[in-house]
Amino acid sequence: MFRRLLVANRGEVAVRVAKTARRLGVQTVAIHSEADAGAPWLAAFDRAVAIGPAHPGKSYLDQDAVLQVAVQEDCQALHPGWGFLAENALFAARVRQLGIAWVGPPPRAIRLMGDKATARRTMAALGLPTIPGSEGILADADEARQLADGIGYPVLLKATAGGGGRGMRVARDPQQLAAAFAEAAREAQAAFGDPGLYLEKYVLNGRHIEFQVLACDWGRAVHLGERECSVQRRHQKLVEEAPSPALDPATREGLGARITAAMVELGYRGAGTLEFLKDPAGPLYFMEMNTRLQVEHPVTEMITGIDIVEHQLRIAANEPLALTQDQIRFHGHAIEARINAEDPAKGFQPNPGPIERFVVPLDRGPGIVRVDTHLAPPDHVPPFYDSLVAKVIAHGETREAARQTLRRALAATEVQGVPTTIPAHLAILDDPRFVSGVYDTSLLAAAAAE
Repeated sequence: MFRRLLVANRGEVAVRVAKTARRLGVQTVAIHSEADAGAPWLAAFDRAVAIGPAHPGKSYLDQDAVLQVAVQEDCQALHPGWGFLAENALFAARVRQLGIAWVGPPPRAIRLMGDKATARRTMAALGLPTIPGSEGILADADEARQLADGIGYPVLLKATAGGGGRGMRVARDPQQLAAAFAEAAREAQAAFGDPGLYLEKYVLNGRHIEFQVLACDWGRAVHLGERECSVQRRHQKLVEEAPSPALDPATREGLGARITAAMVELGYRGAGTLEFLKDPAGPLYFMEMNTRLQVEHPVTEMITGIDIVEHQLRIAANEPLALTQDQIRFHGHAIEARINAEDPAKGFQPNPGPIERFVVPLDRGPGIVRVDTHLAPPDHVPPFYDSLVAKVIAHGETREAARQTLRRALAATEVQGVPTTIPAHLAILDDPRFVSGVYDTSLLAAAAAE
């Protein structure tokens, strides 16, 4: 195992990685911007090094500055977390060139999966079903229209370098398509520096289901089951659960076997998540792969008892994957709520500011409550980064037990200083469609229209 690890990120994910590293006896080094100087989350690390101004481009995204810290602090490995440089193939290659272990997949896999159009082609060649759509990046709006005419409306335009719901537009007819193409391309250019778009059939009332995988250089791969991520606002996830109420054991086992075989053939290494869209008629279509740790990974850890970060670190240290598929057992149900400093009554407007009090009760059973956070009042949510306050995860013997536990914990949570999304989460947990488990990605839109 490594002696010293640099976590090239901030906030909640940085604390999450440091927690496992410390348990394994690995020294931890944090980087921080001027805006994060003195932040309580830095106390989770053995060392903290200032890296630049508040703007991410001059601190957390500054590759040269991050690499300089890794070298000067004599770090044997670097964990990128999620966001920032986590899916940057060039950065991964530069880390490896310095003789520092990259806690993630090979740069080639990041490049293949980072371009969404290339990822679709790659996974189709490896035997996974993909949504009908373009083979690659669209040349222009005319090509998009010709393809849409053949596939049938509605269609979805997506940024090939995208994520987080940016660079995505739905077109329901040819007239909408031209405007949607221009808007999506502009947004993609602004967000990712790449205006490239691809097109796919828009599956109405679909369910967003993703599979967690682990793989190593020794030709071994396993899946840790699926997560349901259909509760979304503008393609951004608000509530996740595992397992999915929509999947039966036979489907899980069959698709899981195809996924792990694809990972071995791809030469994948580390943790990754394959995202699928489930058609109401039954089929699951591959959409994209995230070559990193996911925000919602705790629900998988809760039902499997497996520390995903630990396996990331061990795989990066060239240890064989210490799991076989028949060793993985799924126990109970877990549901996660992402609590953000946003005001649901004002269109989820971000509200950075001071956190004067933050208490989540852990004794609101019948299940178990886990809280992943980086905040320790008095603290503050800075305006320069994401507005995450905490992730509250509940585990129960049944889905209903997990739902009740999470609802009770959130209802009793105290937050003073900023508005949060807790009222929206409580409404979701009480929605009859969510309670029944029969819901899809239109849940929030349908609720707002009622």
